[in-house]
Amino acid sequence: MSSFVKNKRMTLTKIRAKQTSNEKISMVTCYDASFARLIDKTKIDMILVGDSLGNVMLGYQDTIRVTLNDVLHHCKAVSRVSGRPFICADMPFMTYQVSVENALENAARLMQEGGAHGVKVEGGGPVLEKITAITEAGIPVMGHIGLTPQSIHQLGGYRVQGRGQAGQALLDEAKRIEDAGAFALVLEMVPYEVAEKITSELTIPTIGIGAGPRCSGQVLVLQDLLGFDADFSPKFLKKYLDLGTMVCEALDAFDSEVKNGIFPSIEKHSFADSKE
Repeated sequence: MSSFVKNKRMTLTKIRAKQTSNEKISMVTCYDASFARLIDKTKIDMILVGDSLGNVMLGYQDTIRVTLNDVLHHCKAVSRVSGRPFICADMPFMTYQVSVENALENAARLMQEGGAHGVKVEGGGPVLEKITAITEAGIPVMGHIGLTPQSIHQLGGYRVQGRGQAGQALLDEAKRIEDAGAFALVLEMVPYEVAEKITSELTIPTIGIGAGPRCSGQVLVLQDLLGFDADFSPKFLKKYLDLGTMVCEALDAFDSEVKNGIFPSIEKHSFADSKE
């Protein structure tokens, strides 16, 4: 566990400074207070309260059914106990696409009620005016291009984006998102050469997931990097623990001890009538 001093909040100024000095930026998803407390004891720079909570916490097959109230619920839990990382909250499907007014209202709720320090939106094109409006209202916006899970049915599945001539289109879109006012840009499942070119031509940091090592930083889903699901092993994921196996082993041990009368013991885990 790191001895890094708590309550030294990561700010946009510090994030930009890390990029300027070519210091990599780390970001992980987090959806609850228990993990947020642990993250606060490390040097992780940013927490993303992602709409991936639909898959990880709610059991959905995609992120499309995640609502604003879902993200608010989890963002509140994270922000209550997090003292240092910059907290960015995903804007769920159809919470920013309808109109500028709708996007502003929902982004404001994530800040005021959820305790987020910024919001993330997927895509470019029609979303650009929303990014500009939200930014001009004083709310930091992180963009997200490449594989955009909210558009998974339109994209035809979870597949690499931006190969061949499509790479130039991604670069052009990235520049438009920067011009719209985004403070950072997630690049998901794009060729590392394309991610490197985008990173080199933008003045804002890029955060990669399945986009190679030459982005300004990296993000992974916390439960993925901890190895919760043995069956989920995309190429871009590195598992730093096999926590799923460890948890199952602990539960099996508890089950066995309960059923064999080992736990709880009188000596160690029980209270006597006498105080002695």
